[in-house]
This record gives sequence, structure tokens and C-alpha cells, in this order.
Amino acid sequence: MSSLSTHVLDTSLGRPAQGVPVQLHQGDVVLATGATNDDGRFAFTPTLEPGTYRLRFDVTSYAEATGQDIFFPEVSVTFTVADERHYHVPLLLSPFAFSTYRGS
Repeated sequence: MSSLSTHVLDTSLGRPAQGVPVQLHQGDVVLATGATNDDGRFAFTPTLEPGTYRLRFDVTSYAEATGQDIFFPEVSVTFTVADERHYHVPLLLSPFAFSTYRGS
């Protein structure tokens, strides 16, 4: 089985985005929820079987907490777990853009 973590960085403020609520979905089922820590990181407890999953980041609550206006109220990242390894999905966030990639 595979493990999963994420890291959210606020590129406009130049720091980790702490307190970002994040959910892990498989289809319509929420498998886990949490929020990023002081370093902008969150590691999910459930191990993952091969399949398609989605991370949903509640960007609105983070923007409100940091006094920012933001264009995207949420960010969803859909990805595929293909084999047994650790998967890391970073999110780079700014008020009018976001970017993601497969980390290590």
C-alpha cells in the first residue's frame, strides 16, 4: 500500500500556508480530513490502494485567515496511485493562481 502527504506554500507571502483544510476523496467518499501544520504540511493516515484519488483544499478559509482576496475558492487535485510508494502532492498557492506537481 502507498502513503500520501501534501505541502501547501503561499507564494505571494513567501511562506508555508498553515491551517489549510484538506480532504482526501476517492470518488464521492471522503477518506480523510485534516489541515496543514505550521510548516504547511499534512500527512494522511490511511494507506492507499492503487486507484484514482482527489485532494480538495479549502482555499477560502485560508485566504480569510490571512486577509487575502483569492480568485479560486477551492483547489482540487486528482491523481493516480499506481504502485506501492510514497506520494507527495505539493500545492503552490497565490491569490490568482495555483500550481501542483508530483513531489518526492
